[in-house]
Amino acid sequence: MSLAYPYFKLGSLNSFVLLAIGMFFVLTLLYSFRFMQGKSRLFEYYTYIILTGLASAGAAFTNNLLILVVFWGFLGFTLFMLVGMGADKTGSVAQKTFIIVGGSDVVMLLGIGIIYYLTGSLQMDKIRLSLQGNSYLPYLAYFCIAIACFAKAGAMPFHSWIPGCAQDAPLPVVAYLPAALDKLLGIYLLAKISIELFIINDAISITLMVIGSFTVLAAVMMALIQHNMKRLLGYHAISQVGYMVLGIACANPIGIAGGLFHMLNHSIYKSCLFFTAGNVEYRQKTTELDDLGGLGRLMPLTYVACLIASLSICGVPPFNGFVSKWLIYQGLVERLSSTGLLKVVTAISLIAALFGSGLTLASFMKLLHAVFLGQKTEQAGIEKKEEVPGGMLIPCVVLSSLCIIFGVFANQIPLKFFIMPVVGRAAFIGIWHAGLSVLLVGLGLLLGFAFFKFSGFKIGVRRDSVFVGGETADFKENAVTGTDFYNAVKEYGVLKKTYSKAGRGDFDIYEQAKKLKVFSLPLQFLHNGVLPTYLVWILLGMLALFFILM
Repeated sequence: MSLAYPYFKLGSLNSFVLLAIGMFFVLTLLYSFRFMQGKSRLFEYYTYIILTGLASAGAAFTNNLLILVVFWGFLGFTLFMLVGMGADKTGSVAQKTFIIVGGSDVVMLLGIGIIYYLTGSLQMDKIRLSLQGNSYLPYLAYFCIAIACFAKAGAMPFHSWIPGCAQDAPLPVVAYLPAALDKLLGIYLLAKISIELFIINDAISITLMVIGSFTVLAAVMMALIQHNMKRLLGYHAISQVGYMVLGIACANPIGIAGGLFHMLNHSIYKSCLFFTAGNVEYRQKTTELDDLGGLGRLMPLTYVACLIASLSICGVPPFNGFVSKWLIYQGLVERLSSTGLLKVVTAISLIAALFGSGLTLASFMKLLHAVFLGQKTEQAGIEKKEEVPGGMLIPCVVLSSLCIIFGVFANQIPLKFFIMPVVGRAAFIGIWHAGLSVLLVGLGLLLGFAFFKFSGFKIGVRRDSVFVGGETADFKENAVTGTDFYNAVKEYGVLKKTYSKAGRGDFDIYEQAKKLKVFSLPLQFLHNGVLPTYLVWILLGMLALFFILM
């Protein structure tokens, strides 16, 4: 069933996206009431938060490509304004975000113009372009819109705005937009054009798989070496987009189901992770991993929520992240029946996805140890057990609970009501029984507890000086923190050069574009800061739109 109007349509694909947008809007407002208390420009902040929610709902609800562009572009403006409310240096971060996202919106408009030229319609439910022919225009239209999707979701190479935004923007903004709504809308639109607007072929699948695989591995390798909790989570927000793109690239029901489910799951556990990072920042006034440690016993609820969300993003059963990754793996396995280049790329993509999950687990071992499990550093502030206010804990508890519910009851709730209506019945290649997994995990924990309780072993703590190679060492000078786990990775051959280039911004499309005078000089001439100039451009744009519509 679908509710349709001339310019808006509620169907199976966008209905659960709208539901998720509403949920994250409410949780973000609840979290912001306490986290943002006492900060300046609050009226402006809440105004843009509300407008962002409304525009996101409009972008998901619309059935008209021109209206979609309006909402999509407005979201770039609200993102720019919200990011700019962070620390002093967020002005440059907001500018970078606006240019990357806004620039992709221009490319998206070009794609929509091509679609209108080819079909004579802007109604999405009346467009069905095949990519099987020899004409290059449908391909150009598809990739123009896909670029906007990649920029909004944060897929490489349009990802570089997310880590800076994650580190410097106000925490609720990061949990609300880059972690949740931008992923929902970006992947939603990519799925919509791949399933409904276009009939994709093997060439498109290969391209999407290459982008997805590279995004998974490159971003998680960058996450391994980060020393800031929010920046590390920002790179993981990029990496997980690769899995969603891989699911859609499968072009089969089980893979698409996995990509859409991972889109929803990622928004849940990544928002939870950023909210827990906000709790740490609220109490410790920092998210630098070198300055944290031992918070597990002082902030137990925050720690448990972060642990559950971390296990979910790593794909550990029985949490929701495992189920969506499991579906994506099955979609890739099914595509292995192809021949030629597609089979080779699919095999490489499957290996990259599995390897990426292992690296994700490694980086979250680092994060959990550095923040919650390690010994408290000299810089750590609080000494007594002290959680954050309830308004900041409720979103963490709700989202971490959904990580469990959507994993244990995946077939009964999210897949049945949200995902399968979009793709139809998708047969499972492998066997996954969430109930049995939960039973075995619970039984293992129970047996472990019984063993330590009744075996006669006594658990105690003995304090002594650090002993290293026959010499005593001062813990303050030789402490092993989570940030030390993978520092050696940066010194390995090819990786050393790659990390060095990444640090200089050689892989940052924004930094490289600034060096190209052929683009920057004309833009500087056109955007001269004079109001009449901008009014002329607005008038010319309106005339062009009227000409197209008439």
